Amino acid sequence: MGNTVPDAARDPKTPDDVEVRLQPPPPYDDPTLGIDVPRPDGGEPVHRLVTIGDSLTHGFQSGAIHNTRLSWPAIVAWELGWSHRFRVPTYDGYGGLPFNIEYAIRDLEHHFGDRIAWWESPFAALRLRHLMGEIEDWWERGPGSEIPATHGILHNLAVYGWDLRDALDRDADNLAAAIARPRDDAVAQIVENANERAALRVYASSRDASGQALTAFGAAEELSKAGAVLPDGTIDPGQPGIETLVVALGSNNALGTVTYLEVRWSAEGYDDIETKNVYTAWRPTHFAAELAKVVPEVRRIRARHVIFANVPHVTIAPVARGVAGKVRPGSRYYPYYTRPWIGDAHFDPKVDPKITSQEARAVDSAIDQYNAAIADVVREARTAGLDWYLLDLTGMLDRLAARRYREDVRARPEWWFPLELPQELRLLDPVPDSRFFSAGPQGRVRGGLFSLDGVHPTTIAYGLVAQGCVDIMARAGVEFRYVDGRTARRPPVRVDFERLARLDTLISDPPRSLDADVRLIGRIDEVIDVFRRILPFGR
Repeated sequence: MGNTVPDAARDPKTPDDVEVRLQPPPPYDDPTLGIDVPRPDGGEPVHRLVTIGDSLTHGFQSGAIHNTRLSWPAIVAWELGWSHRFRVPTYDGYGGLPFNIEYAIRDLEHHFGDRIAWWESPFAALRLRHLMGEIEDWWERGPGSEIPATHGILHNLAVYGWDLRDALDRDADNLAAAIARPRDDAVAQIVENANERAALRVYASSRDASGQALTAFGAAEELSKAGAVLPDGTIDPGQPGIETLVVALGSNNALGTVTYLEVRWSAEGYDDIETKNVYTAWRPTHFAAELAKVVPEVRRIRARHVIFANVPHVTIAPVARGVAGKVRPGSRYYPYYTRPWIGDAHFDPKVDPKITSQEARAVDSAIDQYNAAIADVVREARTAGLDWYLLDLTGMLDRLAARRYREDVRARPEWWFPLELPQELRLLDPVPDSRFFSAGPQGRVRGGLFSLDGVHPTTIAYGLVAQGCVDIMARAGVEFRYVDGRTARRPPVRVDFERLARLDTLISDPPRSLDADVRLIGRIDEVIDVFRRILPFGR
């Protein structure tokens, strides 16, 4: 039996160029794809790490971009001994942009305690509305509306909600022009133009010597002109100015299918910055066309090493929970996917938001084609002698998938084995997994790898992404140092997960009001429709 799904089993709305498969392809375990290239050498580039990406690289958590010093690029910079120079945007105030679910829950706990009684629910809703008004005022008209000054182009150039086209087209000028005069909306109290406001904090300083506003790739290219420091302390402007460039884009070309629970395949206007957001999943041919425009932009950046990350299967994220048991024994898929707080007994496919198993399989299959295209980009570059690598985020997440594979032996592909967590995480009780986060008066009940939006990692899970990047960089010959920035570390280089677990508030101090069926987050979603309105695009 072949691996292609028969036409009769395909969702009829799935485009012809999506090759719907029964089984997922094996992971890309070798970041070099089996192609050796000479190791580049020379002085140390002025900029040791630069990243271009979306929310995963920006550091988004629990519905907001906030603590960017705990994004995975910042964690890598810490392990490099370069965190004191690694420039990131800041989002101080009210838990960040656009709406921090953890911040809101802790506020409700402060006012109502660990449990919200049924008779307190109307008062809790009023408190939530009041808090949302304060957040809106802070970012639209208060101190948060002012863009802080930065010294030089930032090193983390990622922005939540961005796809390939955003990184190609958006810059400080068109971002500023998109921010309209805010209106105080008593009903839809979500910060207007939150995505543009967040992005402007990244790109306000991204200009060339003539003052021209730069895109993500233009900003990285400008940084790459800085040259490398020679042993005698002088700078050779002829050498690459970036040691490692990471490009991690593409998730938002499919993520809307699970955050909106709607599959709308790309069509005319998919490559237009003004019209593309009506789509939640890009056809593989459209994704490949956008990626083909990214590649020459990356090639112009003078980086010693380039790492391309691929796109995780979005249906593993617990923001969309499979209900009613697998469609058949040994399948990866459930008949329907809906919000995690809607239990099997209460799910009504006629009323509740959902996508079907056929739609989920088609989206995952399209992502497999995205990843094949990304792998081809890396393969072609290495064949041409460039030191490019593939960071397989897809394989990492598949090997962490609790309900899809860990709890269902029959669904596991031949290549599957569980990803072994670092010892510091295995010692946590319970051991973190990929299920939707839940905690109660006694502490964390389940989950721990995804934050409260069910899409983005917790800090410890960002550490796993950082470790994957560190491993590739070490293989490329990058020197890691202690916090003094001078003393070299001996391999293997291991991310300090004890530090991350201490800094991860969902792990070290979980909210006590999130009972096992996550009703509280469901209540918040009922009040503000949080998952449709702030994820993934935020606009």
